[in-house]
Amino acid sequence: MKFFVDTADVNEIRELNDLGLVDGVTTNPSLILKSGRAILEVTKEICGIVEGPVSAEVAATDYETIMKEAAVIAKIADNICIKLPLTLDGLKACKNLVSDGHKTNVTLCFSANQALLAAKAGATFVSPFIGRLDDIAIDGMDLIREIRQIFDNYGFETEILAASARTVNHIKEAALIGADVVTAPPATLKALVKHPLTEAGLATFLADWAKTGQKIG
Repeated sequence: MKFFVDTADVNEIRELNDLGLVDGVTTNPSLILKSGRAILEVTKEICGIVEGPVSAEVAATDYETIMKEAAVIAKIADNICIKLPLTLDGLKACKNLVSDGHKTNVTLCFSANQALLAAKAGATFVSPFIGRLDDIAIDGMDLIREIRQIFDNYGFETEILAASARTVNHIKEAALIGADVVTAPPATLKALVKHPLTEAGLATFLADWAKTGQKIG
């Protein structure tokens, strides 16, 4: 499974990239707002930090304007992935952008039927939102499971990008089902390493080592 970090904070991206935990980055208008920076400026900096795809989202909803904004975003860097809304206009733009050789991420997916349409449009990634479904008492993992089965049934190459992952269990369950990618906030990705028995065991080892009075090197 590939790990994308869901943030526009360049310091957090650098930290995780240096740890070898970043395969790509996802941003959205809300994360750009939180960064307090101009979208083109911060996205270009992010693209220079990571080698993998960096999703940058259009703000338009009609086809013509989506295509105009996508043309601007596409020029930021070679590893840009153009993020599009899962609407009829967004799907039309997806098909044309993919035909022109661009990577696309169709976002705000909440049903298997929507994911099927994204795959038919040739999307590079489709982003089903796990956490937001959980918020309305629908198991987001059921959606990942359904999409995985449909894509496998027909050999679609569109990758399932499990989005709105808020917990380490979300990431584990998405991996067990077979999502290709998960995107999560930096804190959630870093929390994957934590286990109380690891911490307790390390404390014991360090205490015993100190009693030996030895040094390595």
